[in-house]
Amino acid sequence: MGRSNENASRGSGARPEFGEHPVELGLEQPGTSMLARLRSVEVYRRLFSDAFPGEADAFTVPNVTRAVATFERTIISGRSAYDRYHYDRDDAAITPAARRGEQLFFSQPLSCFRCHNGFNFSGAIDFEGRHEVGMPEYHNTGLYNLAGQLSYPRPNTGVYEVTHRLEDVGKFKAPTLRNIAVTAPYMHDGSIATLDAVLDHYAAGGRTIAEGVNRGVGHDNPNKSPIVKGFALTAEQKADLIAFLIALTDNDLLNDTRFANPWTAQHEEAR
Repeated sequence: MGRSNENASRGSGARPEFGEHPVELGLEQPGTSMLARLRSVEVYRRLFSDAFPGEADAFTVPNVTRAVATFERTIISGRSAYDRYHYDRDDAAITPAARRGEQLFFSQPLSCFRCHNGFNFSGAIDFEGRHEVGMPEYHNTGLYNLAGQLSYPRPNTGVYEVTHRLEDVGKFKAPTLRNIAVTAPYMHDGSIATLDAVLDHYAAGGRTIAEGVNRGVGHDNPNKSPIVKGFALTAEQKADLIAFLIALTDNDLLNDTRFANPWTAQHEEAR
């Protein structure tokens, strides 16, 4: 997170606002229209003046980037039932099913933890105070196996889009599993609707699509990560694993009024 602040101070963090590939916020360079819209709102004129005192014009793209980055750093998911169970020693915080699911998650046959690891249940995370700096890892999970040179459908071809190396087709960074139960649909392209179906995909060691333009046996994708081997999972074990994933939901964060729509609250007060 320290790097986000550093980037913002240099202005390089503005890329999400103006990036064209991929399109994120979709704003037009050089940001003149965005700044004009912000200046037109009375509350923003006051807030920008308070946040960036002493500047002749507080409405600049670097300042907008700093403001957004600072706000984002306040959104911390760390009060899930899982967190309370482990860090608060609250044995009643999670269900017996979730405890069994945790054991499955960290077991060798499933090896979920090999990609979704650390406090954020993700891949390598860069954060302030980190002692070791490792390269981010990318994985092909056998989600597709199209015939031809590219086994993943365009435009979502993974790291290949940057490296243009065929061995990188279909490789993506593992996302966090925190709040995963409320962030459907899943996978990099949202092509799997439920956690139940996600587990079916991994249990099979890759997804099979029988018909259509994306048909293929993902299990046989030549770029597939060796970690994704497939495993046997009973109905009870699947339910336990899903219970564990649900326990990663931070309801305190999701219902925190500090992150509610301020305009709605303002309008309600005006009424």
